[in-house]
Amino acid sequence: MDTLDWPLLIAPFAAGLLVLATHVVLGIDVLRRGIIFIDLAIAQVAALGAIAASLTDLDTLFHDLPHGMGAQLAAALAAGTGALLLTECERRWPDIQEALIGLVFVFAAAAGILLLAHHPHGGEHLRDLLAGQLLWVSGSALWPVALLYATVLALWFGPAQRWSRLGFYLLFAVTVTASVQLVGVLLVFTSLIAPAVATQAFRGKRRIVVAYLVGAAGYAIGLALSLYVDLPAGATVVCCLCLLALAGLIFFRPDTGKSHGAEAH
Repeated sequence: MDTLDWPLLIAPFAAGLLVLATHVVLGIDVLRRGIIFIDLAIAQVAALGAIAASLTDLDTLFHDLPHGMGAQLAAALAAGTGALLLTECERRWPDIQEALIGLVFVFAAAAGILLLAHHPHGGEHLRDLLAGQLLWVSGSALWPVALLYATVLALWFGPAQRWSRLGFYLLFAVTVTASVQLVGVLLVFTSLIAPAVATQAFRGKRRIVVAYLVGAAGYAIGLALSLYVDLPAGATVVCCLCLLALAGLIFFRPDTGKSHGAEAH
């Protein structure tokens, strides 16, 4: 155990805390709105945009952009388009919104597989987008994401506070796009839903605080376990977060006190 490179976990853990910073509050609102799989759908659409960008090599088309920015822009454009589509679907067919979200997800996933069907490293590329490469996240990659998330949180808790359907979907799309590039589709979904599910018994600001703690514990335990047992970091953290969500449902007692502030927007 002493020979393990524990400092290697600092940047991945920081990445996890960054993702949780936005996903905890968004996740609680997702549960309230009853659109549980929206992040999975938009994350997969963002991944489809990134796949298309990698195949067309957008970075060579836009020489003035930093390396990788072409894929980020394509992913953001795809996620934004998905957000607009889901907004329109919710307006026209609210009773089957969850089913439509599911169809958007499976279409984006299947389209990604088709695009990479003849790519020599297609399987590896799909695995990285799905499970991410959390253990190899660099500290330098976190600063732009931190800046973006700070803007998202400022907007979320700002004067507007109550977001319209379109505003929520677009803000969600921007956040998820960055998260997918950082930790992968599976961790994006789990980071959003698991802390919110685990803290169903709580209300108001207390719920948000406990949800952050649950999420941080999931990342800490999962990363440590992945390094100690030599397992894929992303998948290990996903499993830990899911188990903590189950534990929260079983062991947390309902908060019978008065709510101290809005639970989510």
